[in-house]
Amino acid sequence: MSDRQIALEGKVWMTLDGEHLGGPDRVALLASIAAHGSITQAAKAVKMSYKGAWDAIDAMNNLAGEPLVERLAGGKGGGGTRLTARGEQLVQNFRQIEAAHRRFIEDLSRQSHALADDFLLLKNLNMKTSARNQFSGTVKTLKRGAVNDEVTLDIVGGQEIVAIITHESTESLGLKEGAQAFALIKASSIIVATGDEGGRLSARNQLAGVIDRVQAGAVNSEVSIALPGGGVLAATVTRESEQTLGLAPGKAATAIFKASSVILGVSSS
Repeated sequence: MSDRQIALEGKVWMTLDGEHLGGPDRVALLASIAAHGSITQAAKAVKMSYKGAWDAIDAMNNLAGEPLVERLAGGKGGGGTRLTARGEQLVQNFRQIEAAHRRFIEDLSRQSHALADDFLLLKNLNMKTSARNQFSGTVKTLKRGAVNDEVTLDIVGGQEIVAIITHESTESLGLKEGAQAFALIKASSIIVATGDEGGRLSARNQLAGVIDRVQAGAVNSEVSIALPGGGVLAATVTRESEQTLGLAPGKAATAIFKASSVILGVSSS
């Protein structure tokens, strides 16, 4: 339903008893200290302030429980800093873990071609609305008018839902051919026909399927119609209509509703 591609990214972080020990930035600082033997030069190389570098080192030394960086006594070279054996080991181990993590992310990313659709689906599933029927799909056609626009939405199973909305709504929703959107239809807006009645109807939406279940109530009954491809439409009819039409599971039925009864929406970014 979408040709957008999602690439996965991630970083490795170290914690100790819930405290932030370090991630790529701090490990890069340690590696830079090993390379330059100087806090000043190391901080410049990783674009960190001198104070920020020492603050990070002090925090790591304190959390590690043993020094990772140590000062060298002054001498001909004016002293300096170096990694302890524990600091060198930490950098080496982190690099190995980071490489393994990168391979894992790259492998997962190669399998993520459908994540954009799944992400939109999960957002739609989390949406709360009083409308009984919710369908996610792709805008197939958009016919513009002076006041109202006609939008055809491709949904599950190759079915289509036609909606009539104002031109202003089309613009505010950013609808265009190929865009992702969802349709809401109240169960009370759907008329159920069994094919025995004959005649023609002006309603733009007539989705044929098979009755999946009927939940009878004292006054109204809810009828679920299974559509080809896996979609389901729920309709509310009077108990009298249910009995008159002989609505029952397995019977062919058509869900009929006006294009003006369809509410369109898009997922918020």
